[in-house]
Amino acid sequence: MCGIVGLFLKDKSLEPKLGDMLTDMLITMTDRGPDSAGIAIYGSEADGRTKLTVQSDAPEEAFDGLDGALAEALSTDVSIRVIDTHAVLDVPAGKAEEARSALAELRPGLRVMSAGDTIEIYKEVGLPEKVAERFDVRGMGGSHGIGHTRMATESAVTTEGAHPFSTGSDQCLVHNGSLSNHNSLRRKLRRDGVRIESQNDTEVGAAYLTWKMQNGATLGEALEGTLEDLDGFFNFVVGTKDGFGVVRDPIACKPAVMAETDQYVAFGSEYRALVNLPGIETARVWEPEPATVYFWNH
Repeated sequence: MCGIVGLFLKDKSLEPKLGDMLTDMLITMTDRGPDSAGIAIYGSEADGRTKLTVQSDAPEEAFDGLDGALAEALSTDVSIRVIDTHAVLDVPAGKAEEARSALAELRPGLRVMSAGDTIEIYKEVGLPEKVAERFDVRGMGGSHGIGHTRMATESAVTTEGAHPFSTGSDQCLVHNGSLSNHNSLRRKLRRDGVRIESQNDTEVGAAYLTWKMQNGATLGEALEGTLEDLDGFFNFVVGTKDGFGVVRDPIACKPAVMAETDQYVAFGSEYRALVNLPGIETARVWEPEPATVYFWNH
């Protein structure tokens, strides 16, 4: 049992409040996932720049001088913004893969949480409220975001096992459920060159979507593909640079509720995750249908 929240803003005046609203939604899902929590924020974009969010269990040592070392390795300018156990590295556009390779040499213990023009992912072990406080998620703005509270059932409680998972540029996924064919699919995707770093079934789901979109599928088409190619049960909420998608497996045994107004689209594992959103009393509220893809784009 895990908790999922998501918020896609249509009204730009709400963007400074995105992190605050998502934090409230996340905290309401604590009893569905008290082990760890994570959140992806799609924030501002800088022309000609891209971001890598990295995590370390020993941040003082790992982040000390990292911007200078990476700048030297890439022969370009790099800036760093440290937030607790995470740091956001700002590098020139087109340098993300080269930066990943350099980080593996410079700081082998670092984990790359996400890479892209707008996405930042923060996740750690602990109660959702405490995780949100550590990273000051309430103070973050953006156009859309997704979050997850985890109750580990098949693997250890670790930062690596926390959601969201990101396997493509500006793409991430959160999941409630279990995939039964993740081992065979992991092998296939790795053969096709998709990066998968953990044994978590959710990362395989994220990698599947990356693979589909790298081969020309839209987000909607990639989500449609999950209904044919993934075995098991799942609620997926997905973020891309300008999109937000939801799909449930055909059995739909995991709870889900959505709400839409002129200002936003919201997802929660339970309705109580949505009750503090502005205008919720007049929102269109519904349970997403099984084997049905929903997605929105800016």
